[in-house]
Amino acid sequence: MKNPPCNVARASAGSLKRCLRSSDNLHSGNEIGLSRRVEEILVNSGTVSLLTRMIANVCFSALLFFCFVPTTAAQELSKLPYVPTPQIVVDEMLKLAGVTAKDFVIDLGSGDGRMIITAARKFNAGGLGVDIDAKLVALSNKQAKTDGVADRAKFVEQDMFKADIGNATVVTLYVLPDFMERLRPKLWTELKPGSRVVAHDYYMSGWHADKRLDLTVPEKVTANGTDKAYLYLWIVPSKVAGGWRMDFDVDGNAQQKIVLAINQQYQVINASAENALGPMRLEKPLLRGNEISFDLTVGNTAYQFTGKISDGKMAGSAVSPTSAKPVAWRASKVPGEPK
Repeated sequence: MKNPPCNVARASAGSLKRCLRSSDNLHSGNEIGLSRRVEEILVNSGTVSLLTRMIANVCFSALLFFCFVPTTAAQELSKLPYVPTPQIVVDEMLKLAGVTAKDFVIDLGSGDGRMIITAARKFNAGGLGVDIDAKLVALSNKQAKTDGVADRAKFVEQDMFKADIGNATVVTLYVLPDFMERLRPKLWTELKPGSRVVAHDYYMSGWHADKRLDLTVPEKVTANGTDKAYLYLWIVPSKVAGGWRMDFDVDGNAQQKIVLAINQQYQVINASAENALGPMRLEKPLLRGNEISFDLTVGNTAYQFTGKISDGKMAGSAVSPTSAKPVAWRASKVPGEPK
């Protein structure tokens, strides 16, 4: 896990001087020298007039702006101290995600690589670790080779926000809340429906976890001040918001034309339905990954619908208490609606 760096823009005079003396704060030796000269001007009130100090302040602010803006994300990531995830937590995170040999796991902020190496060694899964620290990346690749899983466990030096996660079936995270919030849109847009996200200790606001697991882990006390560990699981849902046109083949020969309207907040959905006769009774809509279910009354018969979603289409079957034979149904997005 990583902690945020000092905020130069809000630093006091003393802390500002300490920040300026760090070679990590600016891009080159010339810029460091310039910042130290500006610092001398700012703090030497006995030899500089008030007007000069005001001008120097403006120049110094401009210098910080142009030096810091291009590398803010990289600097934040590179300055975050590494706190390893206890091995028992690693094991439970992978179990919570239901990792198997068919999965490809990506660990964002992979540290010493134990998450990906464990996924490869214990679950025979492939995986990729992403970390901004070159030394940790080298250590991880070396350990994967030592453990005989280098063919399935790879590690790269990269900004986690720029990593390609589209081929992951599982993403694991142990980062602070601010990073969880910034990663949320990336996870939502880049991961395929049915992919799982597992996080240690911190959750994403607005996107409620599908499952939470509480653990007691004594070895966390030294680094975290608590022996509690909280694991959160999200299953990435299909995007189903909008209008759908459904064909329902009652008895195989009396096809019903039904329009569905679905509102969606991640995996939480509500829906309504109507046909040529007017509104219909729809209850218990549920979305889990690329699977959808709901209860719908057609005429005087209540049906339980289940189906799968793929590329702007739904298809499945419906059953009722009055018939043992499932009835096929299918739906497609209303033209003009995003898939």
